[in-house]
Amino acid sequence: MPPTMRQLEIFLAVARAGSFRRAAERVHLSQPALSQHVGELERGLGTRLFERRGRAVTLTEAGRILEDHALRVRATLDSAQQAIADLAGGARGSIVVGASTTPGLYLLPVLMGAFEREQPGISVDLRIANSRTIEEQVRANELDLGVVGGHGLGPGEECLAAGILDELVLIVAPSHAWVRRARREPSDLGQERLLIREEGSASRQVTERALQRAGVKVGRMLVLGHTEAIKQAVMAGLGVAFVSIYAARGELETGRLQRARLRGLRIQRHFHVIHNEARTLTVRATAFIAALQRFGQPAIPRPARPHLR
Repeated sequence: MPPTMRQLEIFLAVARAGSFRRAAERVHLSQPALSQHVGELERGLGTRLFERRGRAVTLTEAGRILEDHALRVRATLDSAQQAIADLAGGARGSIVVGASTTPGLYLLPVLMGAFEREQPGISVDLRIANSRTIEEQVRANELDLGVVGGHGLGPGEECLAAGILDELVLIVAPSHAWVRRARREPSDLGQERLLIREEGSASRQVTERALQRAGVKVGRMLVLGHTEAIKQAVMAGLGVAFVSIYAARGELETGRLQRARLRGLRIQRHFHVIHNEARTLTVRATAFIAALQRFGQPAIPRPARPHLR
């Protein structure tokens, strides 16, 4: 007997919560009723979907397969409902956009202001996390669109546009010795402590790939979970870092940070727009992507010249 949508929703709730009790609270069922639904689903499919370890549950191999298909089914139905609603409502309503840290903090707020003036019937809900989290939320159908940098497509994702060009620049404190020289050799990085984002950050992935291609061996590293923390740490003399030119623009213009250049090494990327491939784009999502493309690829802002001492 094929699963019902209610059974699939309950299955996904348990898979996400990792607990029958927490899942029951989320779907507003008693725990015995929820367990009955899961049992019926497992009997209908002829296999166990969860491994039960005390109060915690994890997916079996069959459960992981079903999870992927259940997410696609839900995304398809949601997309159909939204497409029908779009026929009546047109470009009205809301859109949920997830963004990794750099575009989420330094680019999308500006774009959102212009977009909502152009499309007053559409409101944008912006959620910010690192790239890995945004990708997971796109696959889980929690976001209409995701905006991430230096992205490689994962299962269930589709890239819709490669929008704004970004450059990761090497920043140092104004008192740093590298400020006095036009360019350093990439190998000099081995003598410095490199401040870097956490695992799952696209900025970290792009930086590590570029340094590896250039044959640069990094010595000491300090992991900090936010770009703002990295900038403050660089200003405090704790090390050097590669950050987006958009993130560092204000500090470079005022001289609180300085840009150092490494011979033959330039790190650039695009911010990509991704969505769940099982969903049909709504009118609102299409309008937002068009606005992002009109926002275009502005020239990489040029920082103020270093103050030589």
